[in-house]
Amino acid sequence: MKRRAFLASLGALALLTEPASAAPAKPATKPAAKPAARKPAARKKPAATSPARSPVHTADRPVIDEPPKGTSASRLPPVRASEPPTEWTTYEIVTRIDLKGHEGPCKLWLPLPLNQDTLYQRTLSHAWEGNPTRARMSRQPDGDLEVFCCEWDEGRAGKLQLSTQVSTADRHFDVTRRTIAPEREDILRRNLQASRLIPNDGLAFQLGERIVGRVKDPVAQAKVIYEWVVEQAIYDPALPGAGKGDIRQQLISGQYGGRSADINGLFVALCRAIGIPARCVFGQRTGPSRLFRSLGLDSPDATRGHHVRAEFYVPGYGWIPVDPSDVRRAIALEALSDHDSRLLSLKRILFGVWEMNWIAYNVGIDITLNGQSEIIPFLLLPRLETPRGHIDGANPAAIPYSISARRIEL
Repeated sequence: MKRRAFLASLGALALLTEPASAAPAKPATKPAAKPAARKPAARKKPAATSPARSPVHTADRPVIDEPPKGTSASRLPPVRASEPPTEWTTYEIVTRIDLKGHEGPCKLWLPLPLNQDTLYQRTLSHAWEGNPTRARMSRQPDGDLEVFCCEWDEGRAGKLQLSTQVSTADRHFDVTRRTIAPEREDILRRNLQASRLIPNDGLAFQLGERIVGRVKDPVAQAKVIYEWVVEQAIYDPALPGAGKGDIRQQLISGQYGGRSADINGLFVALCRAIGIPARCVFGQRTGPSRLFRSLGLDSPDATRGHHVRAEFYVPGYGWIPVDPSDVRRAIALEALSDHDSRLLSLKRILFGVWEMNWIAYNVGIDITLNGQSEIIPFLLLPRLETPRGHIDGANPAAIPYSISARRIEL
């Protein structure tokens, strides 16, 4: 085969054996897909946040430091100037001491009415006569207590008559009124602290928290505690004086009640435990009651008329008066049933009202009397020191004394 023919045959063979992939690609015949519709962007949900919890108030973290938002302690009513009462009643209280059988040396302490005037009480005068070797009025450094102190030397049978004139006006808590001046910080702190007989933690805090539950408003919390004390405490008229005021023992035993220092002291302990300043006010009945016969005097003899009341503090409102003990006293001495309408009215009245047929002596607790080393829980009754030891006036026969109270016109 000639060279030219051979080359031509090789070229034809190469064309027949070339792979199909070498052929140029045909354009795609499928129609272009429509663009996908754009979905609206989903809103991002805010991160879940737990609701702000109201603080748990205790004696160390009280309502006065961090009032719950939206409560009576933070949403305060308009300021209105306090208006002095127009109706006042004046009483003369006379204490007579005859220490025959206690020939000196002897030393005697008697509590005096509040040393500062308030909107419900004014002390007008003091006068005394008798045979003390020395006599003086003494005030505790914190101002919570003022006493009359006198001494007799050895061999002298002491005699004393102390007369005091005091004017009083009924005291009412007005929820629409806000006080102008708040209480001093040191006084509020002092009335949150525990004392020897009034605890503010442990069992007191556990019980207080259980009673108030989810209630956050300070006034409402105090009202719930007040109603619980009225329901649970038992008044015992057989106990001497105003009772011992041993709240610690009540909480340990689970047996609540006694006399006024015990019942109203229980209210004070529970309030302090949940961070509400509260205090006992020690005093003396001076006249008949318009509410119930058992809540006042039915004669001028006031020797056994000692009575303790209570009050608690809420920012903006000041000190609010209460007296759960007198509710229990009326139940015990007036034979009231639980559903008696008079009892229901009395419960409402004695949260926020003091009927001032009574005078306040002091708010002192854990007291050390001048010249003494012993600490006493409170001073409400006459107290005598003799060579044989101290004698408390819970039993008038131990210290021969009498107290009379009568209304006078000035």
